[in-house]
Formats: sequence, structure tokens, C-alpha cells
Amino acid sequence: MLTPNNRRGPDLSPQSLDAMLASAHNAAEFLKAISHEGRLMILCHLSTGEKSVTELEELLSARQAAVSQQLSRLRVEGLVTPRREGKAIYYSLTDRRAVKMLEMVYDLFCKQP
Repeated sequence: MLTPNNRRGPDLSPQSLDAMLASAHNAAEFLKAISHEGRLMILCHLSTGEKSVTELEELLSARQAAVSQQLSRLRVEGLVTPRREGKAIYYSLTDRRAVKMLEMVYDLFCKQP
């Protein structure tokens, strides 16, 4: 596979191409999952620790239905996990890739020069 340190080019064997295609598919699905402003903001807030749905509603100034819809997508994608405590539902990040991506997005788009 082609890597930044691999100057001679990618391995074009059928197995390597299949692996590259699978990796590209997984990357595309991950990027689609975080490519919505609302989902990205939820992930940013969860990167500082577990939050209840109510806390996320307040932090995002959004309605419960909108927050729940985005949390549902993130849950289906395996990026967050819910925990019920009484009537409250708390969410936390479950995928380290999301944290790494948020750090990179912050560095690229949010950090002051």
C-alpha cells in the first residue's frame, strides 16, 4: 500500500487492491458519519467527557429531537455509546479515531495562528 514513506509506489497486487478498497470504504463511511455540523459539534462536546442528552441540548442550543437524531446516527456508526441512569441517557465517545480526527480538525480550522 502507498504510504507517505513508501516512495516507490503502491503494491498493486489483487490482495493489496482489495485491502485498499476496503480501507477506502471504511474511511468514507467514517467521514460521512462526522461530516454533519451537528454531529461534529456533539463529538466535540463528548471529547471532553460523558454528557447527558439534556446537557447536549443546552450546549448546542438545539431541540431534543434534533440532538437525538444525530446521536442515533453516531450510535449506529459505533462512534458513541449510551448509558441510562434513571430517566437520563448519557453518551460517551467509543471510537478513538473520532478523538484523533477532532484534534486534527481543531488544529486545521479552529486553532488561532
